[in-house]
Amino acid sequence: MGFVVGFLFGAAVGIGLIVCFARYQNIRSKRRCDLAAVIASFARMTVQDSRKILPPEAYPSWVLTWLNHHLDKLWPYVDEAASELVRSSVEPILEQYRPAVLASIKFSKFTLGTVAPQFTGVSMLDGDAGEIVMELEMQWDGNPSIILAIETRVGVKLPIQVKNIGFTGVFRLIFKPLVNEFPCFGAVCYSLREKKDLDFTLKVIGGDITAIPGISDAIEEMIKDAVEDSITWPVRKIIPILPGDYSDLELKPAGTLDVKLIQAKDLTNKDIVGKSDPYAELFIRPLRDRTKTSKTINNQLNPIWNEHFEFIVEDASTQSLTIKVYDDEGIQASELIGCARIALKELEPGKVKVVWLKLVKDLEVQRDTKNRGQVHLELLYCPLGTESVFMNPFNPDFRLTVLEKALKYGDGVDSADIAKVALQRKKDVIIRGVLSVTVISAEDLPAADLMGKSDPFVVVTMKKSEQKNKTRVLNNTLNPVWNQTFDIVVEDGLHDLLILEVYDHDTFGKDKMGRCIMTLTRVILEGEFTDSFPIDGTPSGNLTLHLKWTPQPIVRD
Repeated sequence: MGFVVGFLFGAAVGIGLIVCFARYQNIRSKRRCDLAAVIASFARMTVQDSRKILPPEAYPSWVLTWLNHHLDKLWPYVDEAASELVRSSVEPILEQYRPAVLASIKFSKFTLGTVAPQFTGVSMLDGDAGEIVMELEMQWDGNPSIILAIETRVGVKLPIQVKNIGFTGVFRLIFKPLVNEFPCFGAVCYSLREKKDLDFTLKVIGGDITAIPGISDAIEEMIKDAVEDSITWPVRKIIPILPGDYSDLELKPAGTLDVKLIQAKDLTNKDIVGKSDPYAELFIRPLRDRTKTSKTINNQLNPIWNEHFEFIVEDASTQSLTIKVYDDEGIQASELIGCARIALKELEPGKVKVVWLKLVKDLEVQRDTKNRGQVHLELLYCPLGTESVFMNPFNPDFRLTVLEKALKYGDGVDSADIAKVALQRKKDVIIRGVLSVTVISAEDLPAADLMGKSDPFVVVTMKKSEQKNKTRVLNNTLNPVWNQTFDIVVEDGLHDLLILEVYDHDTFGKDKMGRCIMTLTRVILEGEFTDSFPIDGTPSGNLTLHLKWTPQPIVRD
């Protein structure tokens, strides 16, 4: 008996030890995984992230103090060496952005002054293999001596001094490639990752710049445009440290982004009399020659634009598409209704993404709770120079392998030119076919009659051709089933819209309940599908459709 009791007791203790050991191993494994995730998160931290996490007293100020101390000592030599370098490199950029009212612009004097910039934040980023990425937050309230020799079109020469410069921004440094020789990297790429503030004043030496209308604004806009385009990420400047070919580090197009601006809804009314006259501006880089502007829809808070735009993408992992919706005020300055942004990294290459973006007042300060409306977009990102074959819905027969062949066999052909050719070719393509629309049913329609029912019917419209078809009226139902099919000849499927408007039939006319608006891109890609769509403008309700596409592609010569 004692043997049995001892055996059972030993077995129980043994099993308990095994269970405890297994649980300890699981806890230990989980701790290691959590620690690895935390370390990976720290590796991806930016300067702003570190400031949010660490209080001022815990921030690694000794690193910044050390950097600033040595920069103060080196600044007189940096000023002497950098002034001539900046002068020679910036003059051509200013000439490139020179406004039409000026005949020429040069530096008659350029020194960076005696006040060195101060580093206020530092972080290391998780970069690709073979590179080190660092971000430095810098603040500079400098006293440079910069005098521009400007000559206007009417022959007036103006010596203009740029003074009271205040600048705050985040610079990104990329040390690449890593090598075995000292200093262990071949080149340094630098770029302005984020410009937080840039202020300066202009003064005519011996005169008043406001005496010549338009000159001050033109020069300020020129300087800011030059900064935006010449050094702001993803643009980067390359400084070779060791001899070698570093052309692969230069900025190159990485792909193209097709954007279809479909519509907006529930926009804020900015007019006292009538409704707003909305139009939209879209850009990836906020440059004048790369910003696209839609047409203006007058007196409308739910505009349908149906416009297509193309953009060149340089870095899909960091760039974003920004859209700003304005109210056109005629000869007065347009008033911002709202803006929105979507990061390109959210897009799956080669796959169409349809989004509704909520408009806000400010993209940086997210404190806006007011409803400013939404904007409806269709997006497609297609990378260049990839071995994968992505279907391009703006031409089913035009795949990226065409670009790959040009990149592979086109000696001396620049990738930027190839990207532009790709955009141009898409404009020369139309897709003609027959769209079969089967209006199957609707569910949960709102009651429009006193008896708690509705008499619904659907009007099917093609936006560009204005072809209209109408289903039969079904009486006294909130869940109608039509099962009616309409065959519609579409001349330009990629640039047309299908609009389905749901109405309640009345003895004295009809009352609009809501609508669905969609592009034909999905049905052109898939050929045929059945799906349900929410009805905009109603508190409830979905519309079930079956769409089928019979293509007849035509390419213009």
